[in-house]
Amino acid sequence: MTSVVPIEAARPAAQSALPRVGVLLINLGTPDTADAPGVRVYLKEFLSDARVIEDQGLIWKAVLNGIILRSRPRTKALDYQKIWNTEKNESPLKTITRSQADKLAAALPDCAHVVVDWAMRYGNPSIKSGIDALVAKGCERILAVPLYPQYSASTSATVCDEVFRVLARLRNQPTLRVTPPYYEDAAYIEALASSIETHLASLPFAPELIVASFHGMPKSYVEKGDPYQQHCIATTAALRRRLGMDETKLLLTFQSRFGNAEWLQPYTDKTMERLAKGGVRRIAVVTPGFSADCLETLEEIAQENAEIFKHNGGEQFSAIPCLNDSQPGMDVIRTLVLRELQGWI
Repeated sequence: MTSVVPIEAARPAAQSALPRVGVLLINLGTPDTADAPGVRVYLKEFLSDARVIEDQGLIWKAVLNGIILRSRPRTKALDYQKIWNTEKNESPLKTITRSQADKLAAALPDCAHVVVDWAMRYGNPSIKSGIDALVAKGCERILAVPLYPQYSASTSATVCDEVFRVLARLRNQPTLRVTPPYYEDAAYIEALASSIETHLASLPFAPELIVASFHGMPKSYVEKGDPYQQHCIATTAALRRRLGMDETKLLLTFQSRFGNAEWLQPYTDKTMERLAKGGVRRIAVVTPGFSADCLETLEEIAQENAEIFKHNGGEQFSAIPCLNDSQPGMDVIRTLVLRELQGWI
């Protein structure tokens, strides 16, 4: 005869009986050192990912190992040295992502059974080390948080690929959730808009227009179905509505192209040249696709593109910081995490 368990006995006894939940913030990655050997290790891992460079055939491998990894690390190391956090001997991306994790953990005071950590898709700390640490702390459930507002296979999907690879090696797997892209989430758009307004109010000049520069992507990837371009367009459209600007006052561009293939246009550097030659003298640039300042924002935009603009006749240029670990930025991350943790906490 089957015995019946009283419903009171089936209920959790207290908050402490809840399973531990791990939250893993994940950003793109960074070299461990700002020298050629460190950059070479990072670039090899990054450019060997079939999500980043889809054609990983023999020709690409010969180019990567015979040309790119022999010459590019030296020049990129010089760029990293311009922005390197010398006090901590690490890139700003690593410093900021750690701070984002620390501040998120502090912002969840009523969730004693939630453990927050951080990782990089390429470089260190690795996703494997992050998941291993959370499992070692008894986390039976893990929320992976790719810190990319706009989805693309070369960012969001490759994070999931690596998380799945790590879990595939585990016999006792934690339950997994992944936060979705948040390219037009109300909290994200409001945070972007308020950060722009605050920054503009601090400037000694009034920009004639703002350029929203997103990381580039080969056009062929979009033609194969990647939604990234549409997400960037949606973010920019939402930001224009919030700021009361049209397409002549808030421009959409794409930066950081690589190789000879056609990438998404208009290109940021070519736009800087065109605007300056066309008589624009004062601009500001925001980078809504980056959750934390990194080489692409601190060096490529704030230094390289500023120089392009001024070399061609521009006079005043300002790079608007990413949301980083600011209060508006942390509000976005906290909102996303709490939304996806519903039912777990």
